[in-house]
Amino acid sequence: MRSLVRYVTNWVLVPLLLTFAVLTPLAWADPPPPEKPPGERVPALARTWPVGTRPAVLRGWEPPATVYAAGHRGVDLAAARGAPVRAVAAGRVSYAGRVAGRGVVAVALAGTSLRTTYEPVRAGVKTGAEVEAGEVVGTVEGAGSHCPEACVHWGLLDGETYLNPLDLLPPWLLGRGPSRLLPVLGVPVPPG
Repeated sequence: MRSLVRYVTNWVLVPLLLTFAVLTPLAWADPPPPEKPPGERVPALARTWPVGTRPAVLRGWEPPATVYAAGHRGVDLAAARGAPVRAVAAGRVSYAGRVAGRGVVAVALAGTSLRTTYEPVRAGVKTGAEVEAGEVVGTVEGAGSHCPEACVHWGLLDGETYLNPLDLLPPWLLGRGPSRLLPVLGVPVPPG
């Protein structure tokens, strides 16, 4: 009888109680809030392109499959060496200096958890400076490892997550403009 009690206690009750103890808090815990899709995480708050008025995108956004996978964590914009690089939106310069031999300027965008990066750029601002949309933050350095000719690599991060910086641009800056209605052929025009 004693061995039966020991068997039931060790092999039935203990695992049952451990399972209950582990799973019960999970059942009562609130589920984590769903992560917002990238389109909802990025408000179209840019007021200008970083370079030029509508530069050619030499290489587009290619999000990596995993954190360490290959991809392109930003967009490369055509720009001449020495061209001014502008903050796309108001914010505070969170970094202005060199990384791996290239000049980098990062701007934490006001009122958001987003920050933009620009490289290779010779910084014209200091870390901690407040900048307005369209304010020059530096100039394009010569050709780097990203492009055979001079260009600006424009990045966007939310915390440690890379996002498509083009999502910051409202339709009028992308040149898409508002939707337009086209005439319907074969339908009579109403009188008056």
